[in-house]
Amino acid sequence: MAIPKLNTYQPLTEQSAISMAVNVGIFEDGSLLTCEEIGDGNLNLVFHVVERDSGKGIIIKQALPYAKVVGESWPLTIERARIEAGALHLQRSFVGDLVPEVYHSDPSLAVTVMEDLSSLTIARAGLINGNKYPRLSDDIGTFLANTLYFTSDYALHPFRKKEYVKEFSNPELCKITEDLVFTDPFFNSETNEFEEELSGDVQQLWDDFTVKLEVAKLKKSFLTEGEALLHGDLHTGSIFVDDQHTKVIDPEFAFYGPIGFDIGQFIANLIFQVIASPGEKEPILHHIENTWNVFSATFSKHWKESGDAYTKVNGYLEYVLEKSFQDSIGFAGCECIRRTIGLAHVDDLESIEDKEQRLKAKRACLNLGKKLIVNRKHILSIEELLTLVRSYSE
Repeated sequence: MAIPKLNTYQPLTEQSAISMAVNVGIFEDGSLLTCEEIGDGNLNLVFHVVERDSGKGIIIKQALPYAKVVGESWPLTIERARIEAGALHLQRSFVGDLVPEVYHSDPSLAVTVMEDLSSLTIARAGLINGNKYPRLSDDIGTFLANTLYFTSDYALHPFRKKEYVKEFSNPELCKITEDLVFTDPFFNSETNEFEEELSGDVQQLWDDFTVKLEVAKLKKSFLTEGEALLHGDLHTGSIFVDDQHTKVIDPEFAFYGPIGFDIGQFIANLIFQVIASPGEKEPILHHIENTWNVFSATFSKHWKESGDAYTKVNGYLEYVLEKSFQDSIGFAGCECIRRTIGLAHVDDLESIEDKEQRLKAKRACLNLGKKLIVNRKHILSIEELLTLVRSYSE
């Protein structure tokens, strides 16, 4: 019996996800398939479809026309599904298996059908459980260097770069970042959420106009500096891992922005682990250091192949890396603060069972975040950053 196809947008169900898996040719008609909706994010439906006999699986991700975490009162465009599929295709051309393979995408249905990663673990959950993941920082450093360099002016013809800027224009999801990362946590916004015991600390933050001025500068950079195609939401919850593999997922926030943003977001989410689990901090501190070192070394290697005349000028590479490092520290500071008192928290902190320890860790994140924002231009090396992070995890 023919399986009906969806022709207009409507949210998938487990049954219609099975039908789609057959219609796009992943499985044969008549295959015994199971399906489970496994999405635990804020914006999308995610279905895991498995063939019973072979065990072969796929993931079907569908963008909802609203933020799932809030409901239909927060409408969103489903255009982000096209952006995510396009970003995955482009990233895969630069980093290969460090991102999942896309088998099929349909912008009108806001659907992306991709590789099943269920044999891997979300990095945040694994790190919380004490796993070390020896390849994590090597792979993320490589991912950052390749995706950021090869989508920049240093690698692309100006016409191609501007085509990509247009293709990955992402105003709605950028607005989420602009509000939730750069604005709301630094003002008395209704989206903020924090324990009553932190009220005094939060009020000090809101009253600190030195911090606000520096965040305004970082927000301006985010708004205006289209240096490279960013993942846009690169945290340990958007990475699948085991000891041998790393897969970066969910680039639906992708857009052209400052190189340091992705780096800073990833570093901040490692910092949460250092502060939440100080007894196990050295392996995570190594990942912070190694991520930057692999990124800078790989980016520098690619730089030598650039056709841009100015890349041959002594000191220009050092300037670009220094700016990216300073930016990443500032962006990491914003992420430390927003994940502590803003709308979207992290399990690294929230899973600390002892309330006093949890509050202590959150205060450390707030104070370190302010320090990173204000002093980002005075932290001159990755070693100095590690020394500072260590001081807030003791």
